[in-house]
Amino acid sequence: MSTSTETIELSIVMPCLNEAETLAVCIDKAQGYLARSGVVGEVVIADNGSTDGSQEIARAHGARVVDVPAKGYGSALMGGIDAARGEYVIMGDADDSYDFSQLDPFVERLREGDQLVMGNRFQGGIAEGAMPPLHKYLGNPVLSWIGRALFRSPIGDFHCGLRGFNRRAILDLHLQTTGMEFASEVVVKSTLGGLRVSEVPTTLSKDGRSRPPHLRSWRDGWRHLRFLLIFSPRWLFLIPGAAAFFLGLLGTFFLAIGPIEIGGLGLDAISQVYLAALCVVGYQSVIFAILTKIYAQHEGFRIPRSRNFERLERRISLESGAVAGLALFLIGFAIAIWQFVAWAALGFGSLDLAPTLRVSVPAALLMILGAQTIMSGMFLGVLNVGLKRQS
Repeated sequence: MSTSTETIELSIVMPCLNEAETLAVCIDKAQGYLARSGVVGEVVIADNGSTDGSQEIARAHGARVVDVPAKGYGSALMGGIDAARGEYVIMGDADDSYDFSQLDPFVERLREGDQLVMGNRFQGGIAEGAMPPLHKYLGNPVLSWIGRALFRSPIGDFHCGLRGFNRRAILDLHLQTTGMEFASEVVVKSTLGGLRVSEVPTTLSKDGRSRPPHLRSWRDGWRHLRFLLIFSPRWLFLIPGAAAFFLGLLGTFFLAIGPIEIGGLGLDAISQVYLAALCVVGYQSVIFAILTKIYAQHEGFRIPRSRNFERLERRISLESGAVAGLALFLIGFAIAIWQFVAWAALGFGSLDLAPTLRVSVPAALLMILGAQTIMSGMFLGVLNVGLKRQS
């Protein structure tokens, strides 16, 4: 193994938290691969605070130990990646479930220019008892399908722990998550960032440890799902928000004409109030999705663009938001003034509640939507001012 920074091609990084039972065999397999293949490399153990002597075992078997105080799977891996000296990094768990002696497919793809090479356990084979049925038949397939659907990723196994990548390309993604969702973040940001992504078959063996794994099925599964949804504002905010907005808007204004009966269900002023609330929530969701995407693009994060969105972005500004919002607000305000004048003409006496609400609810809705539009335009203006200061 070479220690020269200039000549190291591959760093094999393993996160470690009390892996004394299996760490030595994993390091020996990795060292054996480097010796057999002739790849100039190193083995890096990113230790996350082990108390079982894992650090001493790693050093005794020729690995370089990097202490990572910040807790979490993602934190440990980023600490190891930051400290790695190789052009390429192959990361894998130190529980002897992955075979570090068979890394040729990863290295070949990396040398050919792929920037992220994922292992696929479903293609390579999963040993009996290596993966709980809940993960094998539900968790991993479903989460991977969601990831492919939301981000158009070619990866079939989002959560394979054995993966290789170009170190500089991954560092440029500015990965942020500290927990198990780090596995999803790597794939999602690599795909959205336009990196060359591929996968190779790999095998999964039964965990060699006698203690339970660090993974918590439901907690970590939810963290993966939450990351996938939040990182895709189109599906979490834009589409549901647009549906809620149009349903609430149409319902509010149809009921302004008079009561509606649908299949024996009578809708009147009270239903109109709730439909107006639905419209406001949906509108806010749509605005959030649009501003989130604009912010991400302004920050330099490369995500897929569409012609429709680019045209929309060119039209959105503080000024256009102020004009559109003011127009909506004034229409609503004019209706409110008209109602006030009509009420004054009656001597400010009692009013028929249902007919009055049918008009006042749309007026209030227009004023709220107008105010939201103005403030959203102002927020976009704040973003642009910040960008000018950075340039």
